[in-house]
Amino acid sequence: MKFEELNINTKLLEKTKEHEFTELTDIQEKCISEILNEKDVVGQAETGSGKTLAFGLPILDRITQGKGPQALVLTPTRELCVQITDVFQDFGQPLGIKTTSIYGGVSIEPQIKNIRTADIIVGTPGRILDHLTRSTLDLRNIRFLVLDETDRMLDMGFIHDVETIIRYTPKQRQTLMFSATISEDIHRIMNRHLRKPLIIKTRALVDTEKLSQFYYDVFPQNEKFSLLVHLLKTSTPGLAIVFCATRRESDIVTKNLRKQGVNTAVMHGGMNQTSRLDSLNGLKNNQTDVLVATDVAARGLDIKNVTHVYNYDVPKTGKEYVHRIGRTARAGENGHAVTLLTDRDYDNFRRVQQEHGLNINRVDMPDFKHVPFVRAVGGRGKALRQYKKYSSAYGGRRTGSKTLRY
Repeated sequence: MKFEELNINTKLLEKTKEHEFTELTDIQEKCISEILNEKDVVGQAETGSGKTLAFGLPILDRITQGKGPQALVLTPTRELCVQITDVFQDFGQPLGIKTTSIYGGVSIEPQIKNIRTADIIVGTPGRILDHLTRSTLDLRNIRFLVLDETDRMLDMGFIHDVETIIRYTPKQRQTLMFSATISEDIHRIMNRHLRKPLIIKTRALVDTEKLSQFYYDVFPQNEKFSLLVHLLKTSTPGLAIVFCATRRESDIVTKNLRKQGVNTAVMHGGMNQTSRLDSLNGLKNNQTDVLVATDVAARGLDIKNVTHVYNYDVPKTGKEYVHRIGRTARAGENGHAVTLLTDRDYDNFRRVQQEHGLNINRVDMPDFKHVPFVRAVGGRGKALRQYKKYSSAYGGRRTGSKTLRY
């Protein structure tokens, strides 16, 4: 189906032409008409499927400019909040419809000012609740409630916040939920808050025909970083995301990649909002080749042209693995998911392999050059303990009082 066949405002159709959108995606074709028919909808679709426009176009078509907040979109992360806001602002501009972002980590005063003129609010649960308790946000005229990445919000422990926010909205509203998976918890929310919801499913989260999955069994462990550098420089023609288990490891890997001449940005929950958005924008604007991240980047972010996902640290569950590798092989393009496995990762990897539908093949280690990996540690005593540990296990050596190279 083509966008021009939709029965929506011509200014919205002109925007789709401006972006050179012609054919609707699967989730858009299945959802838009049902939302326009005032149905409550639960859409199961992966990030990058076009689901923002699937709910955004019908909402923008039916919003009346200048009558206060009439639509509320809840998202699990600040990055996704900004991403959705950008879409609503872009498509709503010719209609005069104003959208504002509400999320934590930044000053609340500008948000209070923007709410006064907003028609659509996109926010994270914690900061939305903050405004509600301050009485700086009134949801009594909300006509549309959207829960985006609902499963992620539940994973992050936002269920009680979401339930509280819903109680501030009118019962006579249209509720839309989007989620990569539909669990029992999702069904409970559906039964409690949606009216005869229509469940719409699209293709599987991981397109196995487009995505190749393989792993290297790395021994000794201190060769893992050298292997990563080799693969990034010789086998990664496009953008890459490297996933690490912790914030500290993400920072250390980023620092070392930069020393090897790899154009790298980092993203994790310990960074301030400005720095996180700078990293994301650098990747989107082709100013960065590699994003090193914790799982904060695994969900919700629609980053184009990612050809490779590297699991530098193996995730703890198959579900987390699936969400990570879902960053590539999107929109019909091929992708590669590469796991760098060491002995400390075996238990996690066994759990990952139990996930239904995954086919992760082992490949032989290539020949590659060993490069230094510098890990800063705090304090002489700790440095000595680390030195002894890595010297005995991996042949590491200490150079200076606070730095290890191995």
